[in-house]
Amino acid sequence: MSKVSFRARALDSSKPLPIYYEEELPDISEYVAINRTVPQMPTGMEKEEETESHLQKVINARQNFKDTGRIVIPIPEAAIPVSDYDSVYQPLKSQPHTYIRVPGLALDEEVPDYDVDSEDEEWLSVQSRERPLSPMHFERMMDKLEKGSGNTVLSDRDAQVLLKDDEDLVIAVYDYWLAKRLRL
Repeated sequence: MSKVSFRARALDSSKPLPIYYEEELPDISEYVAINRTVPQMPTGMEKEEETESHLQKVINARQNFKDTGRIVIPIPEAAIPVSDYDSVYQPLKSQPHTYIRVPGLALDEEVPDYDVDSEDEEWLSVQSRERPLSPMHFERMMDKLEKGSGNTVLSDRDAQVLLKDDEDLVIAVYDYWLAKRLRL
């Protein structure tokens, strides 16, 4: 026996509600014809999907849980084995050792944080006439000077210990770095 349910309506406090005394109540038989059953809520699925057997089993299991209080989990039917599977899908000749291959990400050299600007390139072009100095080597030297100095200015002796390179080259780079740092 199904229970007739009525849609709950929110009370609107701005509208007055009629108040009836017992003797003023209308005859219920006059209002029986009014259909106030709860309409079926949309499931969010397409109509064709609602008729699929596995979805019907899930919906019925949920309804059975409400009725009995016991959870029923529907289990899908097992697939029938395909007889010509081996002819369609050839077995692997050999199992691979690894499925994912990652190329080595280790860099030969650490990339310095310092980047050569146009002013540095001009200075490097002048320096390359006197002593060879690649932009990458220059960036490493400037990066060490910047990181080694912090908030203070290094002395030329500290720069020599920090850079551990040709003395003339270290002095030239240190003088350029100091002039640039004091200017900025």
